Amino acid sequence: MILDHLFDRNVAWAQGKTRDDPTYFVRMAEQQSPDYLWIGCADSRVTANDVHTSDMNLLAVLEFALEALKVQHIIVCGHYGCGGVRRALGNDRTALVDHWLQPLVMFHRKHQAVFAALKDDQARLDRLCELNVQMQLRRVAATPIVEAAWARGQPLHVHGWIYGVEDGLIREVEPPIASQAARDGLPSIDQCAVTPSEPWSAVRHQAFAAFAADDAQADPCCEGARR
Repeated sequence: MILDHLFDRNVAWAQGKTRDDPTYFVRMAEQQSPDYLWIGCADSRVTANDVHTSDMNLLAVLEFALEALKVQHIIVCGHYGCGGVRRALGNDRTALVDHWLQPLVMFHRKHQAVFAALKDDQARLDRLCELNVQMQLRRVAATPIVEAAWARGQPLHVHGWIYGVEDGLIREVEPPIASQAARDGLPSIDQCAVTPSEPWSAVRHQAFAAFAADDAQADPCCEGARR
C-alpha cells in the first residue's frame, strides 16, 4: 500500500489512546456531544472561513450542530497569510473561487484608501485577514439558525479568532457574542475597517490579567479594563 506510513501512524495512535485510556473508543462510539463547532480554512497548514448565507452545506452543519448536538461555541477562525485573502487583494478575477471571494473583494475596494495607508503589502494582508474574520463572525451570527438558538435560550457563544501560521498562536479578533442584542450592538464591519485594533493572544490575556491583579493588590479601589 502506497501510504503505509499513514496507516502505521493510525495504528500507533489508536494503540496509544487505548493504552492511556482503555474505554476511550467505547465512549466515543456511544455518544457525540461536542461543545464546539469550528469553521476554519481549507489551507493545508491549518484546520475556508468565508461564510455565505446561501451555502446550504454550511447551513446544514450549523443546523445540526445547534439543534441536534447543542454545541455551545461556534468558532470562526481565519489565519494570517491566507491565500484567498491575498487573492482578494489582487486584480486576477479568472477563477471560480473569485465568485466566493467577491464580497471580500468588494469590501477591500470600498476601503481601498484605508488599506493603501498601511505600511506595506504584508500589513495590508494581515489586516484584511483580521477583518475577514470579523465579517464572517457577523454573517454566522446573523443566520436564522443562530438567532433561533438564542431565541429559545440555548447557551451559545460565537467567537472570532485568527491563527498565526508563523508562531502557532491563536488570537482573539473580537470578544465573543452570546445574544442577538450583543450581535446588534457590534460596530459595523465598515466601522471596523477604519478603527485600528490588535488581536489578543492568550499570552497577552495572561499578561494583562497579571498586571490587573497587581494593580488591584496595590489599590483595591482600582478596576482594570480589558481594552
